[in-house]
Amino acid sequence: MSVIVTDSGFGADDWSTAFCGAGAANDCAALDLASDTDPETVSLTPAVKMIRVDFPSSADGRGFTIARALRLRGYTGRLRARGHVLSDQYAMARRAGFDEVEIDEALAARQPEAEWRFRANWRAHDYQNRLRG
Repeated sequence: MSVIVTDSGFGADDWSTAFCGAGAANDCAALDLASDTDPETVSLTPAVKMIRVDFPSSADGRGFTIARALRLRGYTGRLRARGHVLSDQYAMARRAGFDEVEIDEALAARQPEAEWRFRANWRAHDYQNRLRG
C-alpha cells in the first residue's frame, strides 16, 4: 500500500484510473514515466490528467528534471513523484513541479509525517525568497 504526501501531510491514494506507459495511446488519462524518459517525447494530450514519475533511488535526481521540463512544456495536470523520495527532498520536488509524492509504508514509517510537514512550507524557504527578504 502507498502513502501520498502533500503539503497537508499523509493521505490515501485517491487516484483510481489505471496508469499507461509513456508511449500509450492518446486516450490515456494517466501516464507512468521511468526515470530515464525524455520529457520531450511525452505526449501531453488534453486527456492526460496525471503523470507519475518513478524515482528508483533517492540519489537519482532525473525525475526532478522531468517534472520541470513537463511544467515548462505547459503540463498543468497532476504530477506525482513515486518511489525513493526522501523527506529532505520534498521541497525540491515541489519546486520542480510535483504536486505530491507517493512513498511506500516502510519509508513512511522511517520518515514520519512530521518530517514531511516540516518541509511543506517550501515556498518560504527557497533560495530566491531568502535573497529577496
